[in-house]
Amino acid sequence: MTKRYFILPLITVILAACGGENPTAKLQRLKQEKAKLEQEITTLEKATKKTDSVKMKTVTIAAIADTVFEHYIDIQGNVDARENVNVSAQMPGIIKAIYVKEGQHVSKGQALAQVDDQVMRSGVAELQTQIDLATTLFKKQENLWKQQIGSEVQYLNAKSQKEALERKMATLKDQLAQTRIISPIDGTVDAVIAKIGDNAAPGMASFRVVNGNDLRVVANIAESFAGKVKTGDEVLLSFPDIQKEMRTRIGFAAKVIDPVSRTIKVEIPLKAAADLHPNMVAQLRIVDYRAKDAVVVPVSVIQYSLGKPYVLTVKDQGGRLQASRRNVEIGRTYNDRAEIRSGLQNGEKIITSGFQGVNDNDMVKL
Repeated sequence: MTKRYFILPLITVILAACGGENPTAKLQRLKQEKAKLEQEITTLEKATKKTDSVKMKTVTIAAIADTVFEHYIDIQGNVDARENVNVSAQMPGIIKAIYVKEGQHVSKGQALAQVDDQVMRSGVAELQTQIDLATTLFKKQENLWKQQIGSEVQYLNAKSQKEALERKMATLKDQLAQTRIISPIDGTVDAVIAKIGDNAAPGMASFRVVNGNDLRVVANIAESFAGKVKTGDEVLLSFPDIQKEMRTRIGFAAKVIDPVSRTIKVEIPLKAAADLHPNMVAQLRIVDYRAKDAVVVPVSVIQYSLGKPYVLTVKDQGGRLQASRRNVEIGRTYNDRAEIRSGLQNGEKIITSGFQGVNDNDMVKL
């Protein structure tokens, strides 16, 4: 009997320690809570692992700023001197003297060389003797006529003969002057072609004289652009040989299309410069379209989906950068620049490199 009374109080103590909950029920409840916690832990581990396994792509971005967009017509021309003259003799003969050398500045009318004029000078001297005699006879006849001695016919004959010889002398002196090869312009002797002893003749170049203070760029533009180019249009000139550029305007654009080359001629005046020379190559970029306050992006950043263009921009998403796809409308393009007519605003940031493989809403880093 004593043993039974001892067991009963022990069971009572155990039940009191369990708070009155059935141990089997409590065990079942704790197992369920454990299973729930393990499931949440597994879910969080997978999510954390997935997030850690996605590597954010490194990109480069650039802010969009309004700028001026220009489209050009590209052609090639060359520098030309308006006054680039091949000088030849006016009278045929042997060159007996050359007075200039290459690089020498000469004035209009200055003698460059002398053609042999010995025979003509002898003719001038002979004619001068005849003029002297005719002048003496005329003066005597004039004195007699004043004294009313002799006939009027004798006086008129003497006067006529004297004046005829004087006119002949003037002509002979003009011909004598033509034995000099003279410069028709102010400029620089660019080439001395003739040599002493050479036979000079009209039309055969003996010298080349260039006026380097009156230069121009000359180019021929294809017929297809004839309607887009006119006098006064802006043009960017570049001279690749001397690494020089300038912005100026077209001085002249022809209205008539050349029937052979199917081109029109344009001329751009140039200011005198020591580094510009005739026949130098010039690159022309004629402005045929301009847009102010335009949104311009590199052509390389434009991508296409189902034939529609788009670019990737970035936006701040809780302190992180997120890619955002923006459909755009493209205007004109020139070289590596494209005008965006709609879809982008000033101040937005576009991804300029590293955008390959980046999709809309992807997280990126700089």
